[in-house]
Amino acid sequence: MPDPDAPSGSAAALLAPLVGVGGLAGVGADGAAASATPPATARKRPRPGERRVQILQTLAAMLEQPGAERITTAALAARLEVSEAALYRHFASKAQMFEGLIEFIETSVFTLVNQITEREPRGDAQARRVVTVLLQFGEKNPGMVRVMVGDALVFEHERLTTRMNQFFDRVESQLRQSLRAAADAAGSATPTVDAQVAASGLAALLVGRLQRYARSGFRRSPTEHLEPLLARLTAL
Repeated sequence: MPDPDAPSGSAAALLAPLVGVGGLAGVGADGAAASATPPATARKRPRPGERRVQILQTLAAMLEQPGAERITTAALAARLEVSEAALYRHFASKAQMFEGLIEFIETSVFTLVNQITEREPRGDAQARRVVTVLLQFGEKNPGMVRVMVGDALVFEHERLTTRMNQFFDRVESQLRQSLRAAADAAGSATPTVDAQVAASGLAALLVGRLQRYARSGFRRSPTEHLEPLLARLTAL
């Protein structure tokens, strides 16, 4: 399970738990298979699966740079010290590379969300924890934040933006479900409406905090003063 509180010291560490994305199951942060025995002699060229991880790690590292311009395949290839043709042996397009990062975001976040809803019986506590975990994930993974808020997707295929919008729609849907249960438990006369209003506010908070984090050059923490704010927004 990806740990939202794990240090984000490098993109390699960031993508270490990238399991099941783009056929990368079991691949470690350094690109080697997690269960493999170290070879007696160093190989000159990584295996195909390892190169895919390396490409995604490098793309994530480039996205972590505040104010970075649009990342081109030429720039990515130069950072990796390979040709652009080499990139396309592993990904059909740059959009497919971004899809690999988006799938990592989806898998990481919703694995945690599912665990929260299974372990926490109170709906309001579920909602607060979901928001907290998602913002912690963003804080520890700044390159991914630029994908999540769409800054890195401005000049890319529109399906990528659509997919990220669907991600936040899915998060809001889960918040509604949790808050509906909380409103019922609190004896609300209009639990559905109350849950919709509160979930909408939490979803806006999520996006706004992540956007502020990205546009501050990753200096303004998305989790500052979070607990008292969430307590107010989930008081049904």
